[in-house]
Amino acid sequence: MTLLEIAANAFTAVAIVLAGRNSVHTWWTGIIGCTLFGLLFAQSRLYADVVLQVFFVGTSILGWWRWMRGRDGTPLPVTHAGVRTLLWMAPAGVAATAAYGALLHFYTNAYAPFVDSAVLVFSVIAQLLMMQRRIENWPVWLLVNTIAVPLYFSRELYLTSMLYAGFWVNAIVSWLWWRKLAARDAAAAAAAVPVSQAA
Repeated sequence: MTLLEIAANAFTAVAIVLAGRNSVHTWWTGIIGCTLFGLLFAQSRLYADVVLQVFFVGTSILGWWRWMRGRDGTPLPVTHAGVRTLLWMAPAGVAATAAYGALLHFYTNAYAPFVDSAVLVFSVIAQLLMMQRRIENWPVWLLVNTIAVPLYFSRELYLTSMLYAGFWVNAIVSWLWWRKLAARDAAAAAAAVPVSQAA
């Protein structure tokens, strides 16, 4: 266990807890954590995870802005993803995992390239859903955490594997909490409609 791993886990743990609480501060803490994890995974030859951390930093900047500004200058509400979005996620995720895993397998010395690629691909899907404040980001994070815990443990990243086990529990709690937030936001929007029409 290194200071780099400890720092990466600390910032990421704070970011994930804040995400579950629907706090906008999840984004800047996540940027720091992802940057540190990128360095850590590079040392462990988990190259798909390095790419993932770069993606996380970029999308965290955009997600930070979207959560604060939304589409019309107001904070983005918590909502469900559409049926069409859910229908393309699984097959697209499997296909992308196979393609990127093959690329790593044949052209790099990556450890567990297909498993590592699954963490990357489905984390991307979860992150895109989170950027839109979609409830369904949490079950996708559950899948990611289920894959990531044994992967990181096998590379002797014990603290990181324990952290992701904690993320697994956090994803369940956050999933339930965001469902309540979505119901609250939907009720508030419905109550505001007659007022706007009257105006």
